[in-house]
Amino acid sequence: MGPPVRGGATRSCPPGQCAGDDRAMTTASEPGIRVENLSVERGGHEVVRDVSFDVGPGMLVGVLGPNGAGKSTLFDAIAGILPVSRGTVTRRGAAAQQGALAYVPQRDSINWVFPATVHDVVMMGRVNHIGLLRRPGKRDKEAVRRCLERVEMWDSRSTPVTQLSGGQRQRVFVARALAQEAIVILLDEAFSGVDVGAQEGIVDVLRSLRDEGRIVFVATHDLTNIVQRFDQVICINCHLCACGPPSEAFTPAVLEELYGSHGIEFAAGPFPQVGAAS
Repeated sequence: MGPPVRGGATRSCPPGQCAGDDRAMTTASEPGIRVENLSVERGGHEVVRDVSFDVGPGMLVGVLGPNGAGKSTLFDAIAGILPVSRGTVTRRGAAAQQGALAYVPQRDSINWVFPATVHDVVMMGRVNHIGLLRRPGKRDKEAVRRCLERVEMWDSRSTPVTQLSGGQRQRVFVARALAQEAIVILLDEAFSGVDVGAQEGIVDVLRSLRDEGRIVFVATHDLTNIVQRFDQVICINCHLCACGPPSEAFTPAVLEELYGSHGIEFAAGPFPQVGAAS
């Protein structure tokens, strides 16, 4: 593994393409996700190739890359939905417990025809605590209420999820992850189809989860406000391009590798936080 970066994340990247500081790695007893030399195939094609990183508690991590870069495949592998071709995914500490990982896939992967209310969706997060054949108890109902109040959706508890805006739906799924008592939360394209104001509201909730020691991954292809939103970024385009604090990871060379000429335009634009080429 490569040297550590701020907040307990380490990286294994091509030389000169990652940045960090000298904080120590997280210990085995702390919750964390360690990915080592990970490769994953879909349909006989290698979609993720030789990716390594280590993320510890209290981190809000952006997983950046263009469409088709392997972000969803990486999340599927971390969640155990897809088998890995090579390498390992290790959850340690509290993150290794049953139900400790919550995954919100892309909007297109969710069956929005399913007739469920906001309250129903969040109660689904309590399944590991209730059991499949038992009815929710007082503790479960109180947990759902607290989680919905936290994301400011309690007043909409009886509303069918099909009638919600994109931002409201994301809040509901974050509430479900909270009801699950997840330590690790994966959000795939969390800001897709969500207006800017609603995006900032979601980010505020995610920051509060980070401040409680949770590990939050957000996959996105959009570079808007990345420097301000995330503690660390993992940049992939099938392989690992860079990882570390966004102000250091986003060199012109990395942006070009991720987004081609559009990345160069981003680096040359009014973004003083973007790092210089190494």
